[in-house]
Amino acid sequence: MRTVTRLQGLLLRPFRGTGHQAAFFASGLLIQFGVLVVMALPWIFFHPESAGAVLLALVAPLPAVALAGPLLTEVQRARFRMRLGVDIPSPYVGRRPRLPAWLRSPVGRRQLLYHLVDGPLLALAELCVLLTWAAATAAASVYVWIWAVPLDWRMAHLGYSTWAAYLTVAGIGLLDLTAWLSGVLTRLDTRVATVLLGPSRAEELERRVEVLTESRSGLVDAVDAERRRIERDLHDGAQQRLVSLAVNLGIARATLGDLPENARRVLDEAHREAKEAIEELSSLVRGLHPAVLEDRGLDAALSGLAARAPVPVRVTVDLAGRLSPTIESVAYFVVSEALTNVVKHAEASEAEVTVERAGTTLLVVIRDDGVGGARPGGGSGLSGLAKRVASVDGTLSVDSPAGGPTVITVELPCVP
Repeated sequence: MRTVTRLQGLLLRPFRGTGHQAAFFASGLLIQFGVLVVMALPWIFFHPESAGAVLLALVAPLPAVALAGPLLTEVQRARFRMRLGVDIPSPYVGRRPRLPAWLRSPVGRRQLLYHLVDGPLLALAELCVLLTWAAATAAASVYVWIWAVPLDWRMAHLGYSTWAAYLTVAGIGLLDLTAWLSGVLTRLDTRVATVLLGPSRAEELERRVEVLTESRSGLVDAVDAERRRIERDLHDGAQQRLVSLAVNLGIARATLGDLPENARRVLDEAHREAKEAIEELSSLVRGLHPAVLEDRGLDAALSGLAARAPVPVRVTVDLAGRLSPTIESVAYFVVSEALTNVVKHAEASEAEVTVERAGTTLLVVIRDDGVGGARPGGGSGLSGLAKRVASVDGTLSVDSPAGGPTVITVELPCVP
């Protein structure tokens, strides 16, 4: 029984999926038949005789096919999707352009090439395959239908059974060949339709870049929002609890005067550590996302940075209004990291920060009069700063000759 099953599977393997392929060919013939009827209308109603009339009869139906091009494309896509399960993606992001723009576009020309040239040629090949299927089936099943032939004919051709045997063997071989041809033609049609009806390689890459850009922008915004949430939670939760603890410890020191010396020493130490923890937590909160940046904007936040810097920092901010929270956050942390590098590595006596908007670009320039020699990737933190700038499609350049000065220029896309 197992041997019979294996033999059946071996014999029927070439014919798997041929039913879907035949239906796919038949639906393609119907579509091309509609196009053929439109192209044949001048020959049905008129009888062109001169060369000019023949040329006009050939060219006149083309505008009608061109006008129906978008509809034919959708019908062909539905054909591939329903009959083969092949989803040919749309070459457009969003809505399809209007017909004049579609006709002028490379996408429109590719699709018309399929409907007017490749489609009809493939349909002709598919018609030949379907006719071959019919002939091969008739030959392979000759012993089934030959009994419908009149008895007189069979009596007059007594050798018909031998010829029927040959015909059956030939029909079975032709069925195998036609099944293979059907698969080849289906793959060819799918490949051609994918290239001409779908997006090109460049369009796919462009669309992928757009999708990746949008997803990266969404990720950056989400990370920035999460950073602000953590800052609010720390500021309103843990920091307030530490402040309350420090206040209570201070009250205890002031009111409990009869404590033993050891207990007072422990109380003083706890009060000091509580204040240090508050200071460290405040620095951590400012490093995550300073509240002043969200409340009062970039100018006030950078002024706060300059006030806390160990070296004199002159800040000039020329902005007409607020920017997007993500861009403001990136600009703030760029200046913060740059000033940290100035303090740690530059040996500078002063620094200057200039922020201005130039069209659709936010220009941030940090200068110092230090020793220079700063290079991205040289361990000065500039590589991380460059990655932060690149996360919003910005650019960073460093001009830092030996002996100074150092000028860091950052350009960020200015989104209001």
